Amino acid sequence: MKSPFLPLALAAFVSACAVPQDTLAQAPAKAPPAKAAAPVGARAMVAAANPLAVEAGLKVLRAGGTAVDAAVAVQATLGLVEPQSSGLGGGAFMTYYDARTKAVTAYDGRETAPMGATPQLFMDAAGQPLNRGVAILSGRSTGAPGAIAMLSLAQKQHGKLAWRDLFGEAERLADGGFPVPGRMAAAAASRAGQAATPDAVKYFTKADGTKVQAGEIMRNPAYAATVRKIAAEGPKALLEGEIAQAIVDKVHEGDMPGTLSLADLAAYRPKSGPGLCRPYRIYIVCTPNAPSGGPAVLEALGILEHTDIASHRNDVEGWYLFSQASRLMYADRDRYIGDPDFVEVPVDGLLDRAYVAERARLIGPTPAASVAPGKPKGAGPRAPDATKEPGGTTHFVIVDRWGNVVSMTTTVESIFGSGRMVHGFFLNNQLTDFSFTPQDRDGAPAANAVAPGKRPRSSMAPAIVLDRNRNFVAAVGSPGGPSILAYNLKALVGMLDWKMPVQDAIALPNMIAGGSFYAAEVDRFPPELRAGLEARGVKLTNGFGAEGSGLHGVEVTPKGLRGGADPRREGVARAP
Repeated sequence: MKSPFLPLALAAFVSACAVPQDTLAQAPAKAPPAKAAAPVGARAMVAAANPLAVEAGLKVLRAGGTAVDAAVAVQATLGLVEPQSSGLGGGAFMTYYDARTKAVTAYDGRETAPMGATPQLFMDAAGQPLNRGVAILSGRSTGAPGAIAMLSLAQKQHGKLAWRDLFGEAERLADGGFPVPGRMAAAAASRAGQAATPDAVKYFTKADGTKVQAGEIMRNPAYAATVRKIAAEGPKALLEGEIAQAIVDKVHEGDMPGTLSLADLAAYRPKSGPGLCRPYRIYIVCTPNAPSGGPAVLEALGILEHTDIASHRNDVEGWYLFSQASRLMYADRDRYIGDPDFVEVPVDGLLDRAYVAERARLIGPTPAASVAPGKPKGAGPRAPDATKEPGGTTHFVIVDRWGNVVSMTTTVESIFGSGRMVHGFFLNNQLTDFSFTPQDRDGAPAANAVAPGKRPRSSMAPAIVLDRNRNFVAAVGSPGGPSILAYNLKALVGMLDWKMPVQDAIALPNMIAGGSFYAAEVDRFPPELRAGLEARGVKLTNGFGAEGSGLHGVEVTPKGLRGGADPRREGVARAP
């Protein structure tokens, strides 16, 4: 079976990753199979990366649940059928739109480092960064999980149904069996280190000694028991008691145990606050704040607002402008974004109109040989970043009958997280999203250095678009490691500037430009467009090393809602 993963992530971002990702990157960059026509005209919708998860969300909507109620069901089901991407042991960011108040709230369920973590967490005895593959598989890589606690907080504020009634579909599928998705089977059969751990081998190996195959029926009674416990007790079912003890015991196994403790788990608290919103042409685009990738996406849009990209629909000039704005975005993001509870993050400076105009003026008729971070207001000295962020993430969008919207990106970091499993679910390896090198030779700190209780920087940037009257226009987001920023930016440009339906914007070829490279789905760019870009100094090359996009979105049309699902994955957009 041809792997459904695409070779899109960037060597420059993932070159330090020693975990083999071959089966995640072998498929040539051919056009993915076409999706069925996106639904249009609905009042409510779910768009997610697996049809079973979509149906779980739709059942909640049919029962009178809200978008947040449905999000709980979708996440619980994705953790079962897409464990390489997210799960009960991972984290998430959510952007939520309240149709009645027209307010946007951002929820932060990012994992936190244990109080025993130090800036040298991923340094060896000689003071050198650990081999990344070794670090991912170690107990040091796991932080306190936050996705379920975040969903509990949001559901208390915006739900209508009882929490205990939101896990039935995940429990039913785990107990009764579900058909193995192709992506899960491919990941389980991959040469990634996480797929070769004792826990993963045991879980994915059948009685005859062979690995599970796509379409076969698989059961996970331990997962069913866990979601029953979460349904009855809420997030404390994970963060206290028997399951919490199992998590702690698991991360303390091996030669490089972690320091995660029962106290760390019990102390975990999700965050919420106003969404980070900025105008873009006739729209308002909202994302979570740092340490998410939201500020970077908004900065790139601010740069593009000073160009005429809207007049260059899917042509050479349009993609050239996209590539150069991307380079500027990545340069700033990699230098300045971290957890604002621990470091000064100059978000206002990065998004200041004068600053983004200054950055836009750096886009010349041909690319600069290199792109350096700028100096926004509020920026202190920061070391060059050494974060290497692979992909193991998923995204979904939900709109309910009242017009409330969830845009949520959720992750275990790498595929199957750390490869360590307890009570039917995999633990995250989220702490390897920190910079392994905490400072430069002169002692300047990295914004994303490890610290006790700190949240690692993330590329996740679930977006919601409003009009200037704060009416809902669209929502979109993607997995993809550091490439998330480019994937989301592409979809937003496609919808808002190039006026494409959400499905067409999602299906546009992917390009990730940073530093001196232009990684792309080369074969999906028409030959004349490739030639035109090369003449401008932009030579597209196939990237490698991590997952491709998994964009999902919903938009408003005069006839009602219209959904889009990334043809590169197994997802769908459906109405109740």
